[in-house]
Amino acid sequence: MKSKSWISPFLVQCFVTAGVSINMSNMGLVMGFTAVLLPQLKSQDSMLEVDDSAGSWIAALPSFGIIAGNFIVPPIMSKYGRKIANLTSVLGCIVGWVCIVLSNTVNIMIAARFLQGISIGMITTLGPVLIGEYTSPRNRGAFLMTISISISIGVFVIHTMGIYINWQICSYVCIGIAIADIIIVILSPESPSWLAEQRRYEECKYVFRYLRGDKEEEELEKMIAATIVTEVYEDITTHDNIGEKVNNSVRYVKETVKNRTFYLPVFIMFHVFAMAQWSGINILTSYLVDLTENLVGSESDIALTIISTDVLRILSNIVGLVLVKKMRRRLLIFVTVGINLATLIFISGYSFAKQTILLQNDYPYIGMLLIYLQMFSIAIGALPMAYVLAGEVFPLKYKGLCGGITTFCMSMNLFISMKTIILLFNTIGFSGTYLLYSGLVLYCLIIVGIFLPETKDRTLLDIEEEFRGKKLTVDCSMKNI
Repeated sequence: MKSKSWISPFLVQCFVTAGVSINMSNMGLVMGFTAVLLPQLKSQDSMLEVDDSAGSWIAALPSFGIIAGNFIVPPIMSKYGRKIANLTSVLGCIVGWVCIVLSNTVNIMIAARFLQGISIGMITTLGPVLIGEYTSPRNRGAFLMTISISISIGVFVIHTMGIYINWQICSYVCIGIAIADIIIVILSPESPSWLAEQRRYEECKYVFRYLRGDKEEEELEKMIAATIVTEVYEDITTHDNIGEKVNNSVRYVKETVKNRTFYLPVFIMFHVFAMAQWSGINILTSYLVDLTENLVGSESDIALTIISTDVLRILSNIVGLVLVKKMRRRLLIFVTVGINLATLIFISGYSFAKQTILLQNDYPYIGMLLIYLQMFSIAIGALPMAYVLAGEVFPLKYKGLCGGITTFCMSMNLFISMKTIILLFNTIGFSGTYLLYSGLVLYCLIIVGIFLPETKDRTLLDIEEEFRGKKLTVDCSMKNI
């Protein structure tokens, strides 16, 4: 039975992707909120008194909350479905912003930021997986790029609002955005991959054709066949006694850890996300004022710098969306991260020269050029490609587990980065900080270059088979089940 609809599959994919991407924009809103919140809290007329220590916790704690979100979302997305998990994340987002509005002490503010981190952690794990399952291989890369675009728009919106209005009103606007997203998520279908896992094959076929049309039947058949293979094994072990179930669980963990389709994607994505987090994006998002004063000078127009840098980030993401459809994934990563690496080294050298007798005069345009070049290289490469690859390399059987582990690793990198920025600035300076970042990025780029396969225009099962090292075989008679 083929589903009929007056809406084209491409438009349906756009709609369901919007439900995920708008939720992902909360990450930009939350992380960018630091640049709005802290200066206002440190002003003389602030209702809350915040010192540098409390400010660093307010800035860094969402990244710690992401870790909790990583552990919460996998069982939800596996047992109750991707749609329910997405709704739970949006509701958590609303609760976090409401708590921000109601904060009358620093402790409540810190707790609210932790709640926001939980919501981000859930959608960071779920978002790339869901878009990867919703969309066609030929458009999947572009749709996954919308994650980075939505995060960039979130940063731009919160930074721009923060220049003109106070942080409470900014929070109300963010609540309104989340409410609009709930409507989209409610109207979106469940993931066909999850429906197949639940043995709801007819519903899976209907939703798959509703999302993809009737020209991708081969992927549909392979997906159902792969699920049946897992189903046969589960049926065999269903009636085992408690001792056998424990032994089977231990054996399952051992087999999972040794499975190439599990450990290779996790190893690769750990380095991809680390490369993104140590690219300097957290400095540009939360400490752009400090960076601008160091490279450009305190006399520069800070508001104009913030807005122009955020606009450049959005435009760079859009350029990346075009390039991800034209260029192979590996080539795009090497070119853009190579530019980012060179920029980190140049900023380190320029900052060092300004602090010594090597550079007698200030050259503000050089500083601005370096800031723009750094943002361009990150927004077109390391950051969006992390989400693109996260939606492509994880196998169907371990999507929740792989996503949770790699997002946990990303969260730890984000937390350590955010918590140490001020410490590094005060100890080894801007030049030393950027030189350290360049070394970390170079290491990650080498590892990614060695182990990452090409994923452009390939089905998820095809990528999984390359990691496995052999093709999945299944009795042809099962395809009719």
